[in-house]
Amino acid sequence: MYTNKELETASRDQICSVQEQKLQALLDEVVRSNCFYQEKWRQAKVDVKRIQTLDDLRRLPFTTKSELSQNQRDYPLFGTDHTYPLERYIRFHQTSGTTGQPLRWIDTAESWDWFVSAWAYIFTGCGVGPGDRIYFAFSFGPFIGFWSAMEGARLVGALVLPGGGLDSTQRLNAIQDNGATVLLCTPTYA
Repeated sequence: MYTNKELETASRDQICSVQEQKLQALLDEVVRSNCFYQEKWRQAKVDVKRIQTLDDLRRLPFTTKSELSQNQRDYPLFGTDHTYPLERYIRFHQTSGTTGQPLRWIDTAESWDWFVSAWAYIFTGCGVGPGDRIYFAFSFGPFIGFWSAMEGARLVGALVLPGGGLDSTQRLNAIQDNGATVLLCTPTYA
């Protein structure tokens, strides 16, 4: 089972070529209008036009969560790390906040579709598809991973079984009663 057979069966050289084309398109888009990265790359004296290959990524300065969090504190609500006008964004999520202030994250329709498709690759890579019943053992708060996984399940044709708001005993009963074939949750919860 494949999500994208042509890409998933391509040679390493073909995959690198696709990745490098997508990298250049991404950098061109970001350098044009993302104030956060324009400034970061200017300070690091990086000419993104010279980033042509995957090996060239080493020239880009590393970005930390603390930098992104500071940027959101300095420029509420979403900071300057967005490439498009805010009206173009359709989804809001945030990190858990376990290591400090939660980081807000917004997605365009295109970036959301990409995120969801990444889950489709994960599911098909694990052999999950039509006929499977995925039990989602978590609440659907603002954490991004669970929402995108649920949408990814739809792309592979699996049945979604939500378990939000239930205690562990109720979830175990629902898993059994509904014949769940896949459990999706944090490792510590499992």
